[in-house]
Amino acid sequence: MGSGRWNDSDYRTYATTTNYRSKRVDEVFESRRVPDALNPAKIVLRESCDSADNPESTPIILALDVTGSMGKYAAQIAKDHLPTIMTRILEERPVTDPHLMFMGIDDVACSPGEALQVSQFEADIRILEQLRSIYLVGNGGGNGSESYDLPWYFAAFKTKIDSFEKRGQKGYLFTFGDELAPERAVTNRELKYTFGAGEFPDRITPEAALQAAQERYHVFHVIIEQGDFASRDRAGVRRSWKRLLGKNVICVRDTKYLAEVILATMHIVAGADPELVMAESKCREELEYAFQVARE
Repeated sequence: MGSGRWNDSDYRTYATTTNYRSKRVDEVFESRRVPDALNPAKIVLRESCDSADNPESTPIILALDVTGSMGKYAAQIAKDHLPTIMTRILEERPVTDPHLMFMGIDDVACSPGEALQVSQFEADIRILEQLRSIYLVGNGGGNGSESYDLPWYFAAFKTKIDSFEKRGQKGYLFTFGDELAPERAVTNRELKYTFGAGEFPDRITPEAALQAAQERYHVFHVIIEQGDFASRDRAGVRRSWKRLLGKNVICVRDTKYLAEVILATMHIVAGADPELVMAESKCREELEYAFQVARE
């Protein structure tokens, strides 16, 4: 997937026609269960392929915690950050021809049938339509984490990306949440329940899933420090993620800067001087705060 191209005119028409930006969170996200189209057990493969519209495609995965209070931040991404991200990537070109995918994350230990949702890779207004079809689970587990490692597994084993296979260029994978990094291995039974038919290992640890994803993606985690869990144990959440991801941990204390943080990350990975990226930003202090783990 990934034909077509994002443009502001299409977005304005969609926003006006649907009036979705004025709606409540539960109205922004229309599904009341996991849609079959987003269920990884019913998905063989997701593809980010070059096309006439996007000859040098770059896959970008944004995987959102959709449990508890995190739903309101998913709505903020749909209302505010998605159009900004797409428009500015095309203008500033930290990467070429963005193909965007959204995922929804729950806890496989507590809600195996809702643990992961996966959109197509899309390059135009269809990605907003797919984001809005994600089911906001709303509960989550009680073990202090969510299944942030399932997006890594899916990206590693169930995506085909021309950027890497044709040009050796990695895609981007960002997970977003307020809880601790995953520690427990996902069992064979949970893998089968989540991903459907196929051969799976007896168990896969978060470290193994991460390593597999990192072969083809730049992997980051964004800690939403406004979230309930992170606000109670900010230091503990940071430590858990730093042990797993090292410098690829981003701390956001105000989600209105999420788009700026994502764009700055892409510019830095593409080779821009981090100090210059922060100095030229209109929200320098927020970027310095966001990247402090990488600077420690």
